[in-house]
Amino acid sequence: MATLLYRLGRFSFRRRRLTLAVWVTVLALLGVGAAMLSGPTTGEFSIPGSESSRALQVLEEKFGGGSGGAEAKVVFTGATPLTADSLAGAVARLRQAPQVAAVADPVFSADQRTAYTTVTYSGTVAEVTAEAKDALLAVRAGDGVGVEFSGEVTVNAEENHAAEAIGIGVAALVLVITFGSLIAAGLPLLTALIGVGAGMLAIQIATGFFDLSSSTSALATMLGLAVGIDYALFVISRYRHERAHTEDAEEAAGRAVGTAGSAVVFAGLTVIIALAALSVTGIPFLTAMGLAAAGTVAVAVLVTLTFVPAILGFAGRRVLPRKAPSVGTPFGERWARGVLRHRWIALIAALGVIAAVAIPAVDLRLALPDESTAAVDSTQRKAYDQLAAGFGPGFNGPLILVADAGVAATVEKAVSALNDVVLVTPAVVDPAGATAMLTVVPASAPTSEATKRLVHDIRDLGIASLAVTGATAINIDVSEKLSGALIPYLAIVVGLAFVLLMLVFRSVLVPIKATTGFLLSVAAAFGALVAVFQNGHLAGLIGLDSTGPIVSIMPIFLIGILFGLAMDYEVFLVTRTREEFVHGAAPDDAIVTGMRHGARVVTAAALIMMSVFAGFILADDTIIKSLGFALAFGVAIDAFLVRMTIVPAVLSLLGRSAWWLPRWLDRVLPDVDVEGTSLSVPDRHRPPEPAQELAAA
Repeated sequence: MATLLYRLGRFSFRRRRLTLAVWVTVLALLGVGAAMLSGPTTGEFSIPGSESSRALQVLEEKFGGGSGGAEAKVVFTGATPLTADSLAGAVARLRQAPQVAAVADPVFSADQRTAYTTVTYSGTVAEVTAEAKDALLAVRAGDGVGVEFSGEVTVNAEENHAAEAIGIGVAALVLVITFGSLIAAGLPLLTALIGVGAGMLAIQIATGFFDLSSSTSALATMLGLAVGIDYALFVISRYRHERAHTEDAEEAAGRAVGTAGSAVVFAGLTVIIALAALSVTGIPFLTAMGLAAAGTVAVAVLVTLTFVPAILGFAGRRVLPRKAPSVGTPFGERWARGVLRHRWIALIAALGVIAAVAIPAVDLRLALPDESTAAVDSTQRKAYDQLAAGFGPGFNGPLILVADAGVAATVEKAVSALNDVVLVTPAVVDPAGATAMLTVVPASAPTSEATKRLVHDIRDLGIASLAVTGATAINIDVSEKLSGALIPYLAIVVGLAFVLLMLVFRSVLVPIKATTGFLLSVAAAFGALVAVFQNGHLAGLIGLDSTGPIVSIMPIFLIGILFGLAMDYEVFLVTRTREEFVHGAAPDDAIVTGMRHGARVVTAAALIMMSVFAGFILADDTIIKSLGFALAFGVAIDAFLVRMTIVPAVLSLLGRSAWWLPRWLDRVLPDVDVEGTSLSVPDRHRPPEPAQELAAA
């Protein structure tokens, strides 16, 4: 692989104008495609084939629920009791608003101080225009009557560019400090933005053909920026190192792509495979998000291998440091010698910190987000709280029961006798007289454990044809499906890590150590996530307005993404250690050399990833906010405690046995040459003939 990438790097460097033209053309074509083919995104979560999804389909068929009309709730509150007359003007204005098909008569709470009406639109949520939304949100009642709004119609898709801007700004600062050159610092940012731009345009095209979650673009942007900057950082750092030993810039570019580029391919593949493996969950929206993010990472790898050497050709000597590096002992070497001198203390201390941070993870509770997790000052959250106060916590999450009409009375009686039930409405029968629909109002909030138990109690009644659906039941089914898929997915990811690392390091114990370290990072990230987002500790520091269960898709995404990033640091730190050991260095000397060459770059890469991810903590979307926090924290733990402290300490304790591999296994495993050892052969240094190189590229 190193030889192929070496030739690709030389070709891209020499034919830089052609390479640039190809990427400009690709971006232009994607831009045209996005403008012509893009479609709406969705905020809905469902699992085809689950009981709640099947029951919902029955409702659409039997009761006309498939008309697709979007809905919104308008909530009225007053210091004094409300009346139908006091709300008549507001209801009349709602009925005259654009695209409104129907407005229900207001329903009043027991104390008459809270009321709501349901507004139904003639089109789907995606078809409701901005004018119609503005007309809805502009409706007011008389003096002393508060008006708030809830429902997906009321949510305007807001681009939170502050998150990306802050992350890029901090990344730029880290790059300037690392490279000591504005030109060199700007190249990773430029290439990352090109990769993210291409990925975003491709996702826009995909929305015209597939149902993608509204969080897909933010997730892909987050990952694309982080890995795009880091991968370019690795290649540019190696290029500067090679230029210190040769005046042949094209040769340096080829060797940089052949060595650091090999590690980039491997690291990128781990992220791509981990994200693509989300398809094993059998959940369509999760599969789509994983594939979209994986595609963006793949684009980042391609940009790094082709566009980066081309831009290095344009930059010339301006990418090189202006002054010779200082002669003092590098930070990585000083750190490594300190860890090796006190390896037991370093190991125990790092494990102790991780264990302490991971403890809250045992209380992890999962649920999908609803309006109870919206910002406290948002109209959706105010409407949610007012309805809960006026009609009870369970009013915001009613359960819909579907059954044969002949057993409707039995269902109503049996469900009414269950715990946590406030109300069971009389059955509504479809026009054919075959199917009945009942609404159950729980006493508890939609995401509570009591409501979850109620759903299972209803399903355990054993009444033939009875099924539970509605938004609350669908969310419970999705959360349980995700929880059930977590262990198999983790097993796949850990197994994959072990095999890939065995290929790279030709060792049995190093992969075991690496995957164990990955599990430590995941546990710490889960613990911090629960402590802040579920238990509310230090929530004010990140602007978190409310706490609650962790978003159900968070653990499986966190595992997939952290796995790939952890393998990045493992490869870039340990490959140089292995190379030195194979060439005859003592185990501890090999560790020190590996850390001396890799610690600075990995530190910069980790700080960049942390800053990019931390920038998304400013997002309003609960999924993106919590994912940004968890990834920033997980990267910090993995890079500084696991890879730069635990890994050298354990390698030192293992000594030569760390690189043991049975002879029969060594013969079976293919040589992927991530370190670029084949490039040390003299013939590899001679530039191939142009015709040969074009064919190879």
